[in-house]
Amino acid sequence: MKSRLLAIITLAVPCLFGTVQAADTPAAPPVIMTVTTTAFEDGGIIPLRYTSHGDNVQPDFTISGAPETAKSFAIIFHDMEVARGGEPEDVLHWVAWNIPTTTIPEGSLPEGSMHGVNVRGTNAYMGPGAQNRKYNHYVFEFFALSDTLDLDTTASRNELLDAMAGKIVGKAVYVGRFSKGMPPVTP
Repeated sequence: MKSRLLAIITLAVPCLFGTVQAADTPAAPPVIMTVTTTAFEDGGIIPLRYTSHGDNVQPDFTISGAPETAKSFAIIFHDMEVARGGEPEDVLHWVAWNIPTTTIPEGSLPEGSMHGVNVRGTNAYMGPGAQNRKYNHYVFEFFALSDTLDLDTTASRNELLDAMAGKIVGKAVYVGRFSKGMPPVTP
């Protein structure tokens, strides 16, 4: 009886207090996914070339530190400071998914990638277009996914978010600023 009680306590203690890691076995650091571009620094001013007032060219991106379980990537690009028509949703500039690689060239997506519908109803990158006297913050959200998505090119941001549910294994954000009313920056 005494040995049975000891066995129950031995099994119950880790469940109550969590497992204790041996001092000589360091915890593995979490995987931190990051994104870079040669177009502008994170938090920096987006050059005119990449805006709707310039050449409207999609920047290049490189994703680093993606989990090994990532099978594809998705992007949501939006202006978080503008709400259209009194609605809470901000201005969607670009959605893309089923991106098969961690390297995205300037001006295009890798073969097999899909574009969704932006605020103008087009399946394409739409560069920043803020026309006020202050800088708007444009957010590129990158999602590492455990699978590809079965979505039509008419998919909206909400449909993309729904399809990604339960498949997100990593996320990174890259921010740029732009305003037509401010002096332009060239690369």
